[in-house]
Amino acid sequence: MQIDLFTLFPAFFESPLSVSLPGRAIRDGVLAVRCIDFRKYATDRHRTVDDTPYGGGPGMLLRPEPIVAAFEDNPLPTGGRRIYLTPWGRPLRQPLVEELAALPALQMLCGRYEGVDERVIDGWIDDCI
Repeated sequence: MQIDLFTLFPAFFESPLSVSLPGRAIRDGVLAVRCIDFRKYATDRHRTVDDTPYGGGPGMLLRPEPIVAAFEDNPLPTGGRRIYLTPWGRPLRQPLVEELAALPALQMLCGRYEGVDERVIDGWIDDCI
């Protein structure tokens, strides 16, 4: 299985992916994981990935442009699913884990701040978990 993690903090995943079951699966070739820093796809000089929500409100949202550019540069393999990891998504329970494990590929967008611009969810995401 190929898993792509779209995140602002790829170094965060180095340790947990190198030990225990994930580490063994990667070493045995059962699992391949890429951490993709979507900040690299920001086009302004400061590599800005967040913005205030349209219409006001507290907090910041992840802008769609860097995320969409990262998705376009790393297309979803045939038969795979793209998931947004968020506290308000549906719970990750064993039947869903088994369903996802049967897929050839997963792309997961790691949430941050108050969330992600709704245009990303509407146009690019298959499921929110």
